[in-house]
Amino acid sequence: MLSILRSLVQEVNSARDLQEALDIIVSRVQKAMNTEVCSVYLLDPATNRYILMATEGLYRDAVGQVTLAYSEGLVGLVGSREEPINLEDAPAHPRYRYFPETGEERFRSFLGVPIIHHRRVLGVLVVQQRENIRTFDEGEEAFLVTVSAQLAGVIAHSEATGVISGLSLTGEEARDVSFNGVPGAPGVAIGQGVAVYPAADLDAVPEKAPEDIEQEVILFQSAVKAVREDIERVAKRLASQLRPEEQALFDVYLRMLGDDALPGEVANKIRDGVWAQGALKQVVQQYVRHFEMMEDHYLQERAVDIRDLGRRLLSHLQERGQQEVEYPERTVLVSEELTPAMLGEVPKGQLVGLVSVKGSSNSHVAILARAMGVPTVMGLVDIPVNQLDGKELIVDGFEGQIFASPSDDLRAFYQAICDEEDELIRGLEALRDKPCETIDHHRVSLLVNTGLMTDVVRSLSHGAEGIGLYRTEVPFMIKDRFPSEQEQREYYREQLEAFAPNPVTMRTLDIGGDKSLTYFPIQEENPFLGWRGIRVTLDHPEIFLVQVRAMLKASEGLNNLQIMLPMISNVSEVEESLHLIYRVYHEVREEGYDVHMPKVGVMVEVPAAVYQIRELAERVDFLSVGSNDLTQYLLAVDRNNPRVAQLYHSYHPAVLQALVRIAQDAHVVGKPVGICGELAGDPGGALLLMAMGYDSLSMNAASLPKVKSVIRSISREWAMQLLEDVLLLDSPHVIKSCVDLALRNAGFGRYLRPGKSSSKAFTERAAS
Repeated sequence: MLSILRSLVQEVNSARDLQEALDIIVSRVQKAMNTEVCSVYLLDPATNRYILMATEGLYRDAVGQVTLAYSEGLVGLVGSREEPINLEDAPAHPRYRYFPETGEERFRSFLGVPIIHHRRVLGVLVVQQRENIRTFDEGEEAFLVTVSAQLAGVIAHSEATGVISGLSLTGEEARDVSFNGVPGAPGVAIGQGVAVYPAADLDAVPEKAPEDIEQEVILFQSAVKAVREDIERVAKRLASQLRPEEQALFDVYLRMLGDDALPGEVANKIRDGVWAQGALKQVVQQYVRHFEMMEDHYLQERAVDIRDLGRRLLSHLQERGQQEVEYPERTVLVSEELTPAMLGEVPKGQLVGLVSVKGSSNSHVAILARAMGVPTVMGLVDIPVNQLDGKELIVDGFEGQIFASPSDDLRAFYQAICDEEDELIRGLEALRDKPCETIDHHRVSLLVNTGLMTDVVRSLSHGAEGIGLYRTEVPFMIKDRFPSEQEQREYYREQLEAFAPNPVTMRTLDIGGDKSLTYFPIQEENPFLGWRGIRVTLDHPEIFLVQVRAMLKASEGLNNLQIMLPMISNVSEVEESLHLIYRVYHEVREEGYDVHMPKVGVMVEVPAAVYQIRELAERVDFLSVGSNDLTQYLLAVDRNNPRVAQLYHSYHPAVLQALVRIAQDAHVVGKPVGICGELAGDPGGALLLMAMGYDSLSMNAASLPKVKSVIRSISREWAMQLLEDVLLLDSPHVIKSCVDLALRNAGFGRYLRPGKSSSKAFTERAAS
């Protein structure tokens, strides 16, 4: 059964469109289960009705014609109950619904299983059999459930592709097509989609026709020649180190590159009207499926060689055939997985929105987008990226929605929201030089998180009182080697000078987890629980010492440097780090630099640190909570995984209780405590943190004016009462709703989002 399932999934994955995928499913399942009927009913989101989309065994004329209401018939019962229904005598069931146009009166046995993807019922997969021939057993039911689970994602992806192309399941024109992800950065953007793809990733290659077939053939032949020469060069270099049987592996590669092998098939596909990269993708995937379905384990492993060869060829094709990406005036960048480098390719002033299939609201690209003020939606797992290229898109970063091919009414609705947001931001500019102080005179320091010099300019214009988190890994990530002491010193001096005499808190190198350096790769099974943060730099004191030396020298004459240690989980790490910092301090003084010993603090982002606050605080000058990672570790949720993104919630009762404890324990030993996670930049979150007693809040620059406006308009007593109320609640969603309601009642609803909930408000308005 496993080999049948694998073959089925591979075939469906390679289908050209949704209808072909569904036809493959019903045909292969009918054959595999040796049953008379297999059918797929899909739930049409536009009408909320099930439509018979494909069948093997019922009358074909019924496809697309037979529809059922959401809870109608046995199909509706399977969907509404979200579990399999297995009946020996279906017509005897009270929910049985007979459609004469299908010819199903001949079949009595019925087994239906729901097709569910990310908690959404997509449809129902049904098999049927004649009377007195057979009853479906538990093994067959389990097989059909397995098929359904495996195919749900493929069907969701194919369905999205069709809808974005402009057609609904019923074949009617689709407008205002919406997809839900998670909010990455607030705001609304209206612009043109530009799809970008990672290099040498066959799966990311879009389908398109060639502009010049012969040119594409020449391009591919050139790539084959280059790869063949690469392999021959490597084989020659390693000849003396390999046995004959190992050397023969290179001959296998070279034979695959022969004219009558893979290259010949790719050239034929190009001449059939597919561009070189797409033709290569199709042939490689076909070869891979062929090898993976073989029973011989040695031959199965050759699929790996084919994939490797495909990536090598694609890499050369992308180098030779690289075309300049044209970015329109209002670019919405779309990718499987956005990277900071992709953002940097868009000309200044033209990037208005971001859409990413992978990632969550706390992935680093989302954090960067918030700092840049670019509306972003992440975690759109069903979106076919290439279908959004060139489409007009609306990105709603408040609700985590995107709309493709919007109607004039929807576009006008969102344009009004954009205008309202611009007006709000202009109105907040007057607060820049005013203190962040409640109406009952409680003062809170508002700081910013930075990593680039562009962040500094924006931060100063928004009235930041210092830097609560300078991500020193940014200068490391934009290099192809470790930056020298002098290079680091220049980066750090820029930040320190820009904010002097206000404090600049520099976090020592924090790599690992979701932050990697190309020249210092860290390969781990579970990187978030692995070698990262202070663990890396203490194991490599040569990196840590150079960095601290550069920081201290950069602070000469300014003396506004603070050093912060990331990923601390025990006291010994602090003591070892302090020993190295003091050592560097004395060495720099001996070299003649007139520097002061900076304040040293620790980041509280590991649950173990929450229970050692007093011990840690006794050894350092300050504490700062990294609420993003702390939330991730407390809830056991990878913040970059869209499958569990909905479980990551900064308002979770456990997170709030931990934050209260940290502030209380730090103040017991008389040490200041701040927070530099994304919760601080949320107006409601900032109020709760102030009520808990946090001395400073550090956030992206774009959030600072709204947070200052809210804090300056309420009393700390009011905020403390709100905190007391929400700490009695046990649901993060209820807590968030309670905080939002309090803000709306206090007159700050416009800070949560300008206007009503977008899609709901528009739907209500359109209906009326």
